[in-house]
Amino acid sequence: MKNKAKRKAQISNRVIVSFIAACLIWLAAVLIGFFLAWVICTRAIIWHSDNPLYQMLKRLESLSPIIIVVAIVVGIFVLGIIHIKRALLYLDNMVDAAKSLSHPDDEPIELPAELNDIQNELNLAREQALRNIDAANEAVQRKNDLIMYLAHDLKTPLASVIGYLNLLRDETRISEELREKYLSISLEKAQRLEDLINEFFEISRFNLSTVTLQYSKISLTLLLEQLTYEFKPMLKEKALSCKLNIADDVMLRCDADKIQRVFDNLLRNAVIYSYENTEIEITARTCGENVIITFVNFGDTIPKEKLNRIFEQFYRLDAARSSSGGAGLGLAIARQIAELHGGKITAKSENERIEFEVSLPLS
Repeated sequence: MKNKAKRKAQISNRVIVSFIAACLIWLAAVLIGFFLAWVICTRAIIWHSDNPLYQMLKRLESLSPIIIVVAIVVGIFVLGIIHIKRALLYLDNMVDAAKSLSHPDDEPIELPAELNDIQNELNLAREQALRNIDAANEAVQRKNDLIMYLAHDLKTPLASVIGYLNLLRDETRISEELREKYLSISLEKAQRLEDLINEFFEISRFNLSTVTLQYSKISLTLLLEQLTYEFKPMLKEKALSCKLNIADDVMLRCDADKIQRVFDNLLRNAVIYSYENTEIEITARTCGENVIITFVNFGDTIPKEKLNRIFEQFYRLDAARSSSGGAGLGLAIARQIAELHGGKITAKSENERIEFEVSLPLS
């Protein structure tokens, strides 16, 4: 509000100062003109009392105070009209410029040189409007993509569950082995559905509510060791190995459940996007008052433009939306949890090497 009032004062002060300066110049011009006329008339002309011109000038001399006052008043009146018209012209220019803000695709706003500062601010507002339009269009596109992705992700496992259950219902003569296989697949797909629904609820919870962290002192070493042990079956499916480099007893003050979610998401992501028969390496080291945990795996190099968006909600690297990945929420959730703890997550990728780095305060 103060800045807005200041901008208004600058414009009004500019007009007032210009008007006062013009009035002073006109006053000086009238007085100087009268003085020069008086000097010229008294010295350059030989007067005679019977000269008609002398009599006329003598009369004007007697009326000179009135003439000077009238000239000054008329001049000030004319100058006042000129400055009022100028102020109204400024207003018209600013109104037209303000109207153009509703059409940000038009040419940049141009105002008189006296309004250069306002011109710059209006053009900045115009550029911000353009950015807002782009952001709104992107948000709409992301919402549409989300609907499409959600339908695809939920429909695929649901169709499998329905298909196998129909087979179990319609096939009266089916071997126990085949029945067990169909039931196992149905259960797996149903669990996949549950995971997807849980992910959507999870991201909604982090976005729509204030998360309260339950801090406790934990052993980061044991947490990571337990995590790698739990992932052994998943690692075995792709013939992957996992190497853990960490000191014997690194202690960390954090919300254990949520930090475990961070590491779980990062390791799961590494498994999904790793080449078969490669190694995933997890390294933890202290650096001052922070602990740095890195997850390194080998897979397709992530392009820079995708790397910049990898932590966005619902963004997935695989355009085909393969069923192996999640809903594009894991990394977004991981970043939110890390930031809630006062830490951060970064990612880099080059030469088929992918690295995620988590920085967390030790206490």
